[in-house]
Amino acid sequence: MNSFLKKYLGKRLQYNWMFGLALILFFGIPRFVIVLQSYVTRNYSMVMLVFLTMWFVPFIFLSKSGRRYIGIKKPNHYWFLCLSFIAGIVSCMIIFSLFLFLFDKSIENAFVYIGGNNAGASMPVAERHIYFWIAAIPSMLFSPIGEEFLYRGIVHGSFVSRFGEWRASVFDSLAFALTHVAHFGIVYILGNWQFLPLPATIWVLSMFFVSQVLFRCKLFCDSIWGAVLAHAGFNFAMMYFIFYHIL
Repeated sequence: MNSFLKKYLGKRLQYNWMFGLALILFFGIPRFVIVLQSYVTRNYSMVMLVFLTMWFVPFIFLSKSGRRYIGIKKPNHYWFLCLSFIAGIVSCMIIFSLFLFLFDKSIENAFVYIGGNNAGASMPVAERHIYFWIAAIPSMLFSPIGEEFLYRGIVHGSFVSRFGEWRASVFDSLAFALTHVAHFGIVYILGNWQFLPLPATIWVLSMFFVSQVLFRCKLFCDSIWGAVLAHAGFNFAMMYFIFYHIL
């Protein structure tokens, strides 16, 4: 596995599950704090910077063969990427319907809370489509590439040699799901922090489900870009539901 690391790192690091866990903590803890802070400041730029930093992690640590190993390569069929994008949209539709059914448009609905942090929440209806694209385009670029390169990519690959593909996907899915508690579960309402146990649990399970869909899209395309396009589809649908069904 060390052959997958850059030559200058091969003698200093082991590409194994401990390396993957270190990456989870290195990015997960600061990202968790920064996301929480964004709900206070209503500024998401630092979160975008964290996602952008994730883009470069495989290129910093992995050799060319290592990057191919984690799926940074051409998909087996490009039209599979379209199917992955659709799979992401469908996944979001399922989760949106679940939260709407359980919590209607209360603050316990993840889409309502996340939507309240968007600039479009205070814009006239006539201008909302402009703000939809302003929100949708970055959400389809920054986190899909950054999170998939990290979680379904270099982190997942680090767990495979010890645990195998499917159990490795459980570990990266858990890391992905738990870090999303910062986006919803711990909520900032009227100047106070609250924890919503039941909505948070459903949200984490939902993110675990999404993560498994993303992993399968990666396998389906034989490329990390399958997961990236599915993630982009999910985020696109999420912005659509927030702007046109919540706000």
